[in-house]
Amino acid sequence: MAVFPGLYEPQKAGAERGFMCDTFRREVALYTPQLRIAVDLTSYAELAVRLVNTAAADGTGDADQLGSTDAFRAFVADDPHLSGPCTHHDLDALRLLRAELSAIFAAAAERDHAAAAERLNALLVQYPARPKLAQHGRSRWHLHLDESGSVADRYGAGAVVALAMIVSQFGLNHLGICAIPTCHSVFADTSPGRSSRYCADHCANKANVTAFRDHRRPAAGYSASTVAG
Repeated sequence: MAVFPGLYEPQKAGAERGFMCDTFRREVALYTPQLRIAVDLTSYAELAVRLVNTAAADGTGDADQLGSTDAFRAFVADDPHLSGPCTHHDLDALRLLRAELSAIFAAAAERDHAAAAERLNALLVQYPARPKLAQHGRSRWHLHLDESGSVADRYGAGAVVALAMIVSQFGLNHLGICAIPTCHSVFADTSPGRSSRYCADHCANKANVTAFRDHRRPAAGYSASTVAG
């Protein structure tokens, strides 16, 4: 399971729900009656969610992975696509992108889908994706995102186009903000029925424990008053 709130992966009946690790297992399938094409274009869908969730609770401090170039390099250390120099200009651009993505998730959570779509369309213009054909060893030809441009450009292009693809497939109502009042993390739920209200399993478990305790408390009070009477 991923260590950050992210995309929920639809599972078969009876299977444990898990996070969509590495986004659709680094492949999204487009189907036609005669052909199945593997498109490696949504490899970075998690980036949109991760970027929004990088900020500390108050938006400042050492916990913010956009607080310094070293913090950001550590944040993306496991992604070769985002390796390379990172400048303070990149951090400024990524903070602006984070704010815009946050506004999209907020609008989607408030069911203002027109505003969310308008903002996402604007980001698609600002961060155009440049796909290219690639091949690794004996693999089939597939699409990758071009690795030219600054790290902020590459991050933005991957995150924005992938989020747009998820919206086009599942709908804006599958973007949400965790229902735990003290948690402000966002998530993208790719289960068919939009079953999640929480950013991660531990938040869902916390909500279940709280609901169970709240349910038992009145019953315990009634029992005590009955004995006293």
